[in-house]
Amino acid sequence: MGFLSSILGIIGFGIGIPVGLLVGFFLFIYFEPNDVKDPIIRPLLELDSSALQDLLPEIPQWVKNPDSDRVDWLNKFISDMWPYLDKAICGTIRSIAEPIFAEYIGKFQIRSIDFESLSLGTLPPTIHGIKVYETNEKELVFEPAVRWAGNPNIILVVKLLSLPITVQLVDLQTFAAPRIILKPLVPTFPCFASIVVSLMEKPHVDFGVKLLGGDIMAIPGLYRFVQVPHWKLLKKKLLASISGPKLLKYLFLTVQCKGAMKKPVGILHVKVIRALKLLKKDILGASDPYVKLSLSGERLPAKKTTVKMKNLNPEWNEEFKLIVKDPQSQVLQLHVYDWEKVGTHDKLGMQVVPLSLLTPHENKEFTLDLLKNTNPNDSQNKKRRGQIVVEMTFDTFREENDRFSGPLDGFGRKESGVDRASEDLSSSGAGLLLVTVQGAEDVEGKRHNNPYALIIFRGEQKKTKVIKKTRDPCWNEEFQFMIEEAPLNEKIHIEVMSKRTGFGFRAKESLGHVDINLVDVVYNGRMNEKYHLINSKNGLIHVEIRWQTI
Repeated sequence: MGFLSSILGIIGFGIGIPVGLLVGFFLFIYFEPNDVKDPIIRPLLELDSSALQDLLPEIPQWVKNPDSDRVDWLNKFISDMWPYLDKAICGTIRSIAEPIFAEYIGKFQIRSIDFESLSLGTLPPTIHGIKVYETNEKELVFEPAVRWAGNPNIILVVKLLSLPITVQLVDLQTFAAPRIILKPLVPTFPCFASIVVSLMEKPHVDFGVKLLGGDIMAIPGLYRFVQVPHWKLLKKKLLASISGPKLLKYLFLTVQCKGAMKKPVGILHVKVIRALKLLKKDILGASDPYVKLSLSGERLPAKKTTVKMKNLNPEWNEEFKLIVKDPQSQVLQLHVYDWEKVGTHDKLGMQVVPLSLLTPHENKEFTLDLLKNTNPNDSQNKKRRGQIVVEMTFDTFREENDRFSGPLDGFGRKESGVDRASEDLSSSGAGLLLVTVQGAEDVEGKRHNNPYALIIFRGEQKKTKVIKKTRDPCWNEEFQFMIEEAPLNEKIHIEVMSKRTGFGFRAKESLGHVDINLVDVVYNGRMNEKYHLINSKNGLIHVEIRWQTI
């Protein structure tokens, strides 16, 4: 019986295979779709760039894009530094993860959570190309194309009751194209004040997960369940703040740098009211007092009151405005002098007021005892030198994003125009016009090339330093004009001049000028442009103008 069953099994197997193949072939022919067409075969010369990139996605960025540069030297540097970068990055991951793990210990019967192994592997990321942008700002913008197919060894042990559960992350692959901005550029190391990182397009991330040593991604349908919906949700939340069509919003790292130029944040209104019981310095009469006031950390000339002749209890009631850049650290310096017609002016006393004592937009009066100096251990400060009474108000500038309201054009700027600006800004009040002359290009004089820039606004003239023997001067100097109303229908005149260093005729020569309409500056809050110089063959001047209101 056993022999007969074996013979029948062999015969059935021999007959079943060809019959099954024949039936399967006819079924395949019967159910073959009729809409299947033969592929179109074309030579590579007829394909466009997008089709070639789809066919060959692994082509390096520096091959596909002529604006990208090849950076083999940087990849070699990353490869040599990777063992040390691996340890540094893993140390940072541990320090960030440990507080998060601590929140879950004791919940859901979890006894402990810890890394059994944490390493990013031996394969470093590769930069397939880097693209550098040129802008008018004080910044460096570049976009590297980063690809990383790593072999990380990341094992997490979760102790649930008395059972340890291991979760391992394997086969991590990441393709990303971040945009990195170093700004602003400053003249002290590391030569930039902050690093801003954003993702202009969503990166590709793929990975595998092993649970208790088994590859759970091999379970049919689980890969799509884990990777697609959950990872997309995670990426959506993660990338919402650092990617999108808008420009960079996510601050990745800030490096405090003393060379970074502080921007004005408000205006300090000071009213010098009176002084009481001042010292008598003149032998034949009373003192002739006046007050000099300035803010610490500023190089601008000090403001002065008028001189009150022969008066030990003078009343001024004079108002001044000072630009504030750091209200937490700056102080108002008040110096009272006795005016002398000949010789140096005698100092009657001084006092300082920290701006941190002020509440924004609130008026406060101070009655201050005059001192010889700010040294608290100086015995001469015990001598009575009189008092000075001042009123102070600190008004902060409006934020740039809520200064104006109105529709934006396609470039993210407000609509401009005299009528619209006059309608919205007629009541904007006092403000500060900041003019930064960055530099000039291709300015050439007939007799000498020692250029400097002359800025004229409302009859007030200011000028940059002279740079000798150059056609491309770089000044990077800021000038401030404090005005009572928005300059809607006004222009600012900027002229590049050349000054002869020695003696001779025609000591000054104009290299070109430009008149800039301030309507768009007032309405948009800021402009940063290069302007062609009139009466210059190829000359350009780079100017940044900002308008800030209180």
